[in-house]
Amino acid sequence: MKHSSKLLIAAIIAVASCKKNDNNSLTPEPEFFVNEDPATFAEIGKLKVGGAAAAEISAYDSITQRLFVVNNEGTDGAVNRIDVVDLKNPANPAFIRSISMAPYGGAVNSLSVHNSILAAAIQSTNKTDNGKVALLKTTDYSEIKSVTVGALPDMVTISPDGKFIMTANEGEPNADYSIDPKGSISIIEAENNYAVTTLYFDGFASQATALKAKGFRIFGPQINPDFASNIEPEYITISADSKTAWVTLQENNAIAKVNITGKAITDIFPLGFKDYSLAGNEIDPSDKDNGYKATTWNVKGIYMPDAIAVLEQNNIPYLFTANEGDAREYIDATEKEIFVEAKRIGSKNVILDPTVFPNAADLKKETALGRLNITTTLGDKDGDGDFDELYSFGARSFSVWNGLTGAQVFDSKNELDVKVNEFGTYDDGRSDDKSVEPEGITIGKVGKTNVAFVGMERVDAVAMYDITNPQNPRFLQLVKTGDAPEGVLFVPARMSPTKKSLLIVSSEGDGMVTIYTPKTI
Repeated sequence: MKHSSKLLIAAIIAVASCKKNDNNSLTPEPEFFVNEDPATFAEIGKLKVGGAAAAEISAYDSITQRLFVVNNEGTDGAVNRIDVVDLKNPANPAFIRSISMAPYGGAVNSLSVHNSILAAAIQSTNKTDNGKVALLKTTDYSEIKSVTVGALPDMVTISPDGKFIMTANEGEPNADYSIDPKGSISIIEAENNYAVTTLYFDGFASQATALKAKGFRIFGPQINPDFASNIEPEYITISADSKTAWVTLQENNAIAKVNITGKAITDIFPLGFKDYSLAGNEIDPSDKDNGYKATTWNVKGIYMPDAIAVLEQNNIPYLFTANEGDAREYIDATEKEIFVEAKRIGSKNVILDPTVFPNAADLKKETALGRLNITTTLGDKDGDGDFDELYSFGARSFSVWNGLTGAQVFDSKNELDVKVNEFGTYDDGRSDDKSVEPEGITIGKVGKTNVAFVGMERVDAVAMYDITNPQNPRFLQLVKTGDAPEGVLFVPARMSPTKKSLLIVSSEGDGMVTIYTPKTI
């Protein structure tokens, strides 16, 4: 039978099993099924919405079949708008109009859509002040409500049941570090006139020593940094029953667990460190060695995940993280360094302990470890001014964690580097920093297969993994994207305008939105 015939039959079955939602449009039931090959995603369409910073995050509304794209093109997000794209024909996406978000504050950082409601996270024009979430109708773009959340809302998501809207409020300091708002998590109750509860981390301050011993990071220019102000929530994922959320604390190297209905942060899971001296964890730490040349080194990686997604199986929530890494760097208006944690191992002020590193002179060469950026906030175990251990940013991987205990159950080790190098897009110029820099991650069901999509900012590619067994993901394929992919969005077949799965990647480097779909079987 031809593929087109199979799709027609699937579509007829889908309509027959549809139900009407509150606005009288048909909503396909979850049993809608198209037999697709998850290893065959290929580009079918693209649309350029601007230049640098013009396509950071996207959200799709299945009811209007419109894509909403963050556009902060220009210096410091001068444009500050949401672009609306007609996605009825994903092979030929068409620009409809822009929605100015200037009345709400500064840059738009994130979008989420549920049941014809668009939620936009918007930082204040003064980023250390509280931000906003603007709630708009996807049908006519009119405002439903604007609510105040914590400082610098960096990510927004709507719970599967639509009852809660959550933001990860990063709470970054200002340039001279004179103001450092508390990082926080806001919960907005859609059925309670969008009432907001903002949660802070002060209650965990007494556990700081125990958390640090497990790899949690509290650090900055102060001798004794304030615990709650030091925490920077980054990204959120929510359980299928809408009762639990997990939030990455990127700079702190941890994941927070949240009881949504109880409005409480219940746990902080420190993520520990990755050992690059172990077989399978080989890295290339130099951008001066003329190519990808990986081997083991006496260095550790700080996971520091950005995006997070959850897959629930056998009553265990498996948390998938993109281990990007990030360094704190604050320089004031006079170009004075207030706090810069990253230093190259080869620099003069990075002194290696001669007992631990008897070959320090060789290690400091540019073709060895000399070019690798490490944090200066860790590694001097005995306080004598030299480094007994070396900690670099990120883990050049994606990981899977048990969402109940925080224990790691899988890490992709060096496979992303290896596969990207085989694909021909490895950027040796990033070897000294965070390599492929996994940043975005999402999960979707393609045919019968649960798939993880991992966006890698520095190599302009998305890797796909079969996660049927979340404790042992299996590589499927790589696809090329626009420059610096930030948003990785999966549209399941039952919600897609083509009734086939779609992968939509937004690339902030060149303002490109690229659309992919798999082959049917």
